[in-house]
Amino acid sequence: MPSSDSALPPTVTSLRNQAIARLGAAGITDPEVDADLLIGHVLGQSRGEVQAASILAKPVSKADAAAIDLLLARRSAREPLQHITGRAPFRALALNVGPGVFVPRPETEQVAQFAIDALRSMPDAEPIGVDLGTGSGAIALALATEVPHARIFAVENSAEAYPWTSRNFAEVAAPNATLTFGDLADAFVELNGTVAVVISNPPYIPADAIPRDPEVRLFDPAHALFGGPDGLDVVRSVSATGLRLLRPGGVLVIEHGELQGAAIRDLLAADGWRAPATHRDYTSRDRATTALHP
Repeated sequence: MPSSDSALPPTVTSLRNQAIARLGAAGITDPEVDADLLIGHVLGQSRGEVQAASILAKPVSKADAAAIDLLLARRSAREPLQHITGRAPFRALALNVGPGVFVPRPETEQVAQFAIDALRSMPDAEPIGVDLGTGSGAIALALATEVPHARIFAVENSAEAYPWTSRNFAEVAAPNATLTFGDLADAFVELNGTVAVVISNPPYIPADAIPRDPEVRLFDPAHALFGGPDGLDVVRSVSATGLRLLRPGGVLVIEHGELQGAAIRDLLAADGWRAPATHRDYTSRDRATTALHP
C-alpha cells in the first residue's frame, strides 16, 4: 500500500509556504523575507539557498522542522528577527544583538553615510570621528571599517547594551576604533577641539509616545528609545558635547524622528551651530540633521 502524504518528510517547499502564511497572519510586514531568513538560520543556508531548496523541494529533517517551528512561534509573537537569529546586518557588517541593545535600522545606514563622507573629505591624515551613544556599535564600526585611515571613538552608557557593544568591537577588531563606557555628556575630554565629525543616533521618542510596532514597543530597550518630554533631552546633550569636541568647521550628524527636523534645526541654531540642515531617508521622511561647528 503506498505511503500517505502525512508520512512523507517535510520539505523546504512546504515549510516555507506554511511559514509565509503564518507570519503574514501575525502581521509581519514582509513574511517571505522573514520566513526565508528563519529557515536559513536553522539550515545554515543563505536566503538564496533557501529559495533554491524550495524550488527543488529538498527534504528537511524532523528535528530541523521542529526548530523552525519554534522560531516561527517567536517571530509570530513579534520578537525581532534579529533577536531570534542573534545577528543584525548594518552596511557591510553583521553585528551581534539581543535583549538590552537597540537593533540597528536600515535608515541609520544612510545617516552613517553623512559621517563617512565627511571623514573622507577631511584633509587630515587621521581625522577623528566620535559616535555618541553607540549602542551595538553599528555606526562607529561602520566608520572605522569604511574609513580605515580615521580614528574612531565611541561611548555607551547602558550596562545592558555595553556587553553587546564590547562583543562587536572585539569581533570586528578594527584597530582604529576605541570604545569607552560612560556618559556622552563628559566623554573624551582629551579630544576637545580636535574632532572632525561627531555623529549620534540618540533616543528621541517623546516620553508619552507609544511606539507603533510591537518589535519596538515590547523588545527595544527604553533607554535607547525615549528622550524626555519632547524627545530632545539627549539631543541637547549631543549638541553641547559636539560643541566641546569638534574643531571649527567640524561636522555634526544627528539622527531623529521624522517630525523633529525643524525643532532640532532651531535648537542647533540657538546653540550657535552653522548651517543646520535636515535630510530625508529612502522613504522621503526627515531622518537626520547636520550642522557645522562655528
